[in-house]
Amino acid sequence: MEERLVEIETFSMDEQSSEVRLRPDAWSEYIGQEQIKKNLSVFIEASKRRAEALDHVLFYGPPGLGKTTLALIIANEMNANIKVTAAPMIEKSGDLAAILTNLEEGDILFIDEIHRLSPAVEEILYSSMEDYRIDIIIGSGPAAQTVKIDLPRFTLIGATTRAGMLSNPLRDRFGMSFRMQFYTAEELAKIVTQASKKLEREIVKEAALEIAKRSRGTPRIALRLLRRVRDFAEVAQESHINHKTTQYALNELGINSHGFDEMDLRLLNLLVSANGKAMGLSSIAASLSEDEGTVEDVLEPYLIANGYLERTAKGRRATRATYDVLNMEYINADGTLF
Repeated sequence: MEERLVEIETFSMDEQSSEVRLRPDAWSEYIGQEQIKKNLSVFIEASKRRAEALDHVLFYGPPGLGKTTLALIIANEMNANIKVTAAPMIEKSGDLAAILTNLEEGDILFIDEIHRLSPAVEEILYSSMEDYRIDIIIGSGPAAQTVKIDLPRFTLIGATTRAGMLSNPLRDRFGMSFRMQFYTAEELAKIVTQASKKLEREIVKEAALEIAKRSRGTPRIALRLLRRVRDFAEVAQESHINHKTTQYALNELGINSHGFDEMDLRLLNLLVSANGKAMGLSSIAASLSEDEGTVEDVLEPYLIANGYLERTAKGRRATRATYDVLNMEYINADGTLF
């Protein structure tokens, strides 16, 4: 288990991929989520003045909005070591016990997709988060003994795309809980402009805004599109990224002016084809040849937040905005044209 932990630490702290290099590492570089930043700054400063570990933090919301980046910035602000892992990698309670006993005073443990912890593993977290202690059972049957191991005061930062799947006992042990919001086009344009400087390829204001408008309110998507647009500009031997090249590149990538890609359009057309009737999640997933989790966690959040899709008791329905985007006549729930 220790070897696995070392691999996780090396990946999180030393990897030099494009995505990691483009991430901000201080509040001054982090754009968006202003209320979260404001509150966290207060809590971090208070903890530092008391010379205490920061209380446990939970970030939740759609993928790509900066949960991991915030965890890394918190570690920098607290001058603390951070160990990063993902819940699916913690298969047994012994795996988590090994991670916890390797922590030092003030360390931060970041667990991504924390809702995917098994009940047995989650049980270990309860006492470690609340009492900074874990109970390990040695042996079995009548000879079994419980050994209590004290832990240093640490901070657990959990991230999840599905807060509703967290158990109440686990959720209640987080002292702070923050919902990540989608970014505005203006915020994403600033992120793109900032990242382009790190890529050493300047971008004009109009081009940055064009990428921002097609990024589904998500920084991760904006940065990915920026790297692909940069490739087009590089092949065209352009010294900077201009608006014309950006539009051409995004169109070639199949991202339309609303930020919809092929899968989004397939989903919206599928809902429209139901003639106003709601479709269940399982039916949608089967029709798209995707698993339900991908539909619910990746495709739906942006479409719902921007009014292109609505969830009802009977399933998912296309909204008037969807019909307008697809240039089709709106169909009511009863199947009549409107």
